Amino acid sequence: MCPLVKIEILEGKSNEYKKAILDAVHVSLVESFKIPDYDRFQRIYELNKDCFEIPSTKSDQAILIELTIFPGRSLQAKKSLYKNIVNKLTENPGIDGNDITIILKEPPMENWGIRGGKAASEVDIGFNIKV
Repeated sequence: MCPLVKIEILEGKSNEYKKAILDAVHVSLVESFKIPDYDRFQRIYELNKDCFEIPSTKSDQAILIELTIFPGRSLQAKKSLYKNIVNKLTENPGIDGNDITIILKEPPMENWGIRGGKAASEVDIGFNIKV
């Protein structure tokens, strides 16, 4: 089971803009967390200004990226992920690094129900999460 990605942005962005965000986050996960390329579970939520209050220090390109991941990644891997995401989003679609907030959530393996209702702690997930 790959990281579950939830991305929140202000509504009104193009499909190309949203695809660039999804691709940047996924490639960053592959590079930094060494997840398989096929393992992709991402969602973008577009919110109107009434439902997404942004600090005055951020622009209308503010983006909140929440990743729910299996525990076990090193601090070095997490720092690499943050840097990769920011660099890729700055490059395309052109989001300023100060507008990007990334949050990792790491529920224990027994709190994941996968593959027909098994606890993830009892399943061979097929790749190493100790990176």
